Amino acid sequence: MRMLCASTLIGEFFVIGFAGLVAMQLSDLSDTTIWTVSGVAMLLCVVLCGALGRRGGVTLGWVLQAALVASGFVVPTMFFLGIVFAALWWASVHFGRRIDEAKARWARLASEAEQGGDEAAATPA
Repeated sequence: MRMLCASTLIGEFFVIGFAGLVAMQLSDLSDTTIWTVSGVAMLLCVVLCGALGRRGGVTLGWVLQAALVASGFVVPTMFFLGIVFAALWWASVHFGRRIDEAKARWARLASEAEQGGDEAAATPA
């Protein structure tokens, strides 16, 4: 799950940076305000990549998704991009957990097969 979610967050990092550039042209906000907000959001993307394995990491990711959608009030295209990334985030979390469960199941089956193979090899025929 962490790999898929981190990939989504890195994509968002770049989108937020480009949205900051667009906001400078379309918004009445000061450049300092735009880059402070964009910079904090971009930093949060990078920090969340490392925090995904910890409690609350995925929840903070959802908060970031909501903020990305809300940024559409400054740059209207971000409504669309925010929804796209929220869908990607959902898919990353949902399918990532399924992949993690499948990997754990395969590892358990391989371990059981290995243990069964060792016992069979140790038992004389």
